[in-house]
Amino acid sequence: MQNGKDITDREIKAVILDMDNTLFDFVEAKLKACAAVVGSLGLTDEMVLLEYFLMNPRNVEDLRSIVRYLQDRNIYTKDTYEKCVKIYEKVKIENIQLYDGVIITLEKLWMSDLKLAVVTDAYENNTTARLKKTGLMKYFDVVVTGDVTGKKKPDPEPIIYALNKLSVDPTETVLVGDSLIRDIEPGKKLGMLTVYAAYGDRNFFEDRECKADFVIQNIVELLEILGINS
Repeated sequence: MQNGKDITDREIKAVILDMDNTLFDFVEAKLKACAAVVGSLGLTDEMVLLEYFLMNPRNVEDLRSIVRYLQDRNIYTKDTYEKCVKIYEKVKIENIQLYDGVIITLEKLWMSDLKLAVVTDAYENNTTARLKKTGLMKYFDVVVTGDVTGKKKPDPEPIIYALNKLSVDPTETVLVGDSLIRDIEPGKKLGMLTVYAAYGDRNFFEDRECKADFVIQNIVELLEILGINS
């Protein structure tokens, strides 16, 4: 764990966490879902389908990506598209697996009377499905999805919304996320204590200039930062 700040001068009342690639490996789940889709078509280019999704970083769950993939191969029909969507959604949710230490960390945070929130760009239906599948919903006082404010990170509005719902000040809050641009940068601008979840970072082309207060390689390290016995 790399440490850039002493938090003894702060009274921490809340923790706000990103969801995808902070609590679980969402990219791996997407890749397996893409493999299932292209396999059903007798193809093997799952990385190409994944790249279609990643072409729209503002909405990596846009199912129109499957439409474009099929059209570019001249195999689009409404029935084929609907079959692919069913396969994609089923396999994706089946393959969402929590990172090591997530349950014990959230349990310890919850038992320490800290307020907990998720702030994610995923829309409500996808967020609910993932949190229910992983059994994490019960830990969070507030869940802010991409369709709540109409804004997406790095716009600070979703984070500000969560702070207001939690009734805490930014200086009383820790923000944890895998993206230096979408999570850490807005958190620092708001005056929050920022924790970069390096273990989940799949943002290979992001600018690395922004520096978090702490860098962790496993979410359990968050407990040490907060002085909670793991």
